[in-house]
Amino acid sequence: MRVVVTGGAGFIGANLCRELIMRPAINEVVVLDNLSTGYKENLSGVDVEFVNGSMLDRPTLREVISGADTVIHLAARPSVPRSIADPIASHDANATGTLYVLEECRRAGASIVVASSSSVYGSVPELPRREDLPTRPQSPYAASKLAGESYALAYGNSFGLDALVFRFFNVYGPLQSSGHAYAAVIPAFIHAALSGEPLHIHGDGTQTRDFTYVGSVVKVLADAATRRVAATTPVNLAFGSRISLLDIKDRLEALLDRPLDAHFAPSRQGDVKDSQAASRALLELFPDCEPVPFEDGLELTLKWYQEHLNLDGEAAQGTNDRHTGGVHV
Repeated sequence: MRVVVTGGAGFIGANLCRELIMRPAINEVVVLDNLSTGYKENLSGVDVEFVNGSMLDRPTLREVISGADTVIHLAARPSVPRSIADPIASHDANATGTLYVLEECRRAGASIVVASSSSVYGSVPELPRREDLPTRPQSPYAASKLAGESYALAYGNSFGLDALVFRFFNVYGPLQSSGHAYAAVIPAFIHAALSGEPLHIHGDGTQTRDFTYVGSVVKVLADAATRRVAATTPVNLAFGSRISLLDIKDRLEALLDRPLDAHFAPSRQGDVKDSQAASRALLELFPDCEPVPFEDGLELTLKWYQEHLNLDGEAAQGTNDRHTGGVHV
């Protein structure tokens, strides 16, 4: 089985490739990544074919996807703040890029798994977020992800393409980039804590997210790829946890056995107050999946950063200051 991973040099993609090469049904893994937000060293020691190229480069995209059985489409321009700074770039990558990938999957007869985002729910107040709730994007990033998932479902309906859209929530874990302005909250907190700096919190810290350990996510993605799972509606890829930023601070203090200072700043434009997934649809499709508990995942993540950050707090090779595919909602 030949599996193509777009954005495979990013945080989730590189963890996924490690999972895919352990699956007996998969004998070839190809990564397409232009390294604009990924880092090739994330794939060090991983037996994959690496192609340095963009999904917006259609000849390269066609060559890579030709002969593929399944494509796991993770490539994106992440981050709500980045999309507000440059909405056109977010649209080009997340909407147009996804359309190009879908078209090549249709041409090749490959199934596709598409990474969307819980940000598409936007200002919908209901918790937990069910997939049948209305979508009210509050940022260009969220709008671009909604466009991408809509195209995927339309291709499934119009062309019989086996497509599965996952709405990621807040994925965290090893390889996630930390030392930059667009870092996701957990790596940003850990980077600050290990560097002796205050944790930077937007808002009052009571906002909640459904944090999902990357190991749990990639096992589901690999299973979806090998079984060519398809669905006519999006599926949340999270397990219904609800953890505040202040909770994370408290748990890091317990793991490090010392108090951590915090600096509070105004809430960021486009951010939502609370997020939590309904997981019924996920568990119906993947009844054997078992999430890593948040406490365990946070400890594993902290240990990884302790091993990969230099004493001055700068990221070691493979975790540079470019964003490597963390999911922001």
